[in-house]
Amino acid sequence: MGLRSPLINVMINAARKAARGLVRDFGEVEALQVSIKGPADFVSAADRKAEEIIREELAAARPKYGFLLEEAGAIDGEDTSNTWVVDPLDGTTNFLHGIPQFSISIALMRDSKSFAGVIYDPIADEMFWAENGDGAFMNGRRIRVGARRNLEDAVVVTGIPHRGRAGKPGYLEQLAAMMEITSGIRRFGSAALDLAWVAAGRFDGYWEGGLRPWDMAAGIIIVQEAGGIVTEVSGGTKMLESGSILAANPDMQENMGEVLRRAKAAK
Repeated sequence: MGLRSPLINVMINAARKAARGLVRDFGEVEALQVSIKGPADFVSAADRKAEEIIREELAAARPKYGFLLEEAGAIDGEDTSNTWVVDPLDGTTNFLHGIPQFSISIALMRDSKSFAGVIYDPIADEMFWAENGDGAFMNGRRIRVGARRNLEDAVVVTGIPHRGRAGKPGYLEQLAAMMEITSGIRRFGSAALDLAWVAAGRFDGYWEGGLRPWDMAAGIIIVQEAGGIVTEVSGGTKMLESGSILAANPDMQENMGEVLRRAKAAK
């Protein structure tokens, strides 16, 4: 049973409180007030309310920390070393279509690095968390990345560029290359949960481009604390700046990176 620090308890409590409204509204998507903020990128009243709840809970516990919020943007804090990075509803399109694959993602960035993360799937009631140096957990049970070493045995997950997102030609080359060598490819629609499932060994690897910091920040530390490696697809380490991510166990991560980079270069 993982012993949760006061910091993790604050994050988990905020996620659970925000999840109550999401669960209540899920399945009643026709009644939600929905506005369009970009191509294929929807924001609902439930999304905004969840963010407000999380912000209030975190600010009450750590009033000097800053915020980077999906909806409200950046809010400076007195403590410039610590910033909460929050996605109140990762997988909004799934949510609005009644697809039970979405999550709440909360990360603490300390000196510009992911220090602690919580990802909560309120429908499955699965809470993933990690804090720097303390390991990764799901509902109190220690989790580790998968042990498979060969891509031929791997099931990997990805995010497909949708309408309004760049990078389709290069991505299609990467997808084709991975299709030829893996046991299967999945696309679930929540980057945070994709990373959490890599940390839990359910997926052997994950790659995507065009992401934002709130999509990745919590998942990065959870995968790392579960024994995985997280880089850009190029091999760099500026995932939060570039929006490119590749996560897997050490052997699989290297193999996936070689295939993906070779495929993109060939385009």
